[in-house]
Amino acid sequence: MGYEAIPFLKTGNGLHFVYHEWGGSLTTTLKAAAGFTMTINIRICHDNETMYYFKNKTAIITGSTSGIGKGVAEALHAQGACVMLSGRDTEKGKSICDQLGSNARFLAGDVKQPGYNKRLVEEAIQSFGSLDMVVMSAGQLGIGKIDQLSLEDWHDTIATNLNAVFYLFKYAIPHLRKAKGSVVIMGSVAALHAFPGHPAYTASKGALPALVRQMALDYSPDIRINLVSPAQVVTPLLTDSIRAFENPEDILDETSRKLPMKRLGTVDDIAHTVLHLLSENAGWITGSNFVVDGGFLAT
Repeated sequence: MGYEAIPFLKTGNGLHFVYHEWGGSLTTTLKAAAGFTMTINIRICHDNETMYYFKNKTAIITGSTSGIGKGVAEALHAQGACVMLSGRDTEKGKSICDQLGSNARFLAGDVKQPGYNKRLVEEAIQSFGSLDMVVMSAGQLGIGKIDQLSLEDWHDTIATNLNAVFYLFKYAIPHLRKAKGSVVIMGSVAALHAFPGHPAYTASKGALPALVRQMALDYSPDIRINLVSPAQVVTPLLTDSIRAFENPEDILDETSRKLPMKRLGTVDDIAHTVLHLLSENAGWITGSNFVVDGGFLAT
């Protein structure tokens, strides 16, 4: 475990330091030799652990009842953020809120509906007073070749993976501008590589890099917007996705062996990237697509 004091605000009487420790806080007041009081906070971090300053910041995370969205929500909350969770499963959402404890809220609904996205923003503002970050992680596969795919599945997949990004960002813009906020959208290597029986998914994810570039151009420097494009990450969505392959029982083991990193991705692999992009450490990054794929596209 490491200890470090991080200067946050210079005052007339000295330096005010900020501390944050996975949901706790500690302030220490020292008397300097010159006679003035210096208030410091000591930030505690475990070895090999990156700390970000998200205390008193609010994030909306869609798709947060499972997989990557859930992992991102837990990581943000652990680093001090207030989190507004979104998903269709009320029981799972409430269970995650109970586990997180304070500064976590859940609103059940379907991101395909514009009105739900508007309510999500309103609920975040009402609950926490501001909106600083948005992570859009809700996703749908729509498995089936074009001649097998129903019109309903096509439209639902496009609506979940693409239209919902438009809806939530549209309603969040005024609040994100005020906060000089940051947005991370969950893309996929499916935008850059075809997979069997995933036409709706690849089409919807393929649109996101262009949309993110446009959003970044239109709303910088007030809001930063970036895309994270994972490959095969161990989540329920991946389990559903392999049904489209001829050898679903073997495809994940084969993929692990073929990847340069020799393993599938984890939720933590993606959450670390997302938190970095949301943080001030990424203050000069916008409009970019970060492929997190264990070397998949290099094979």
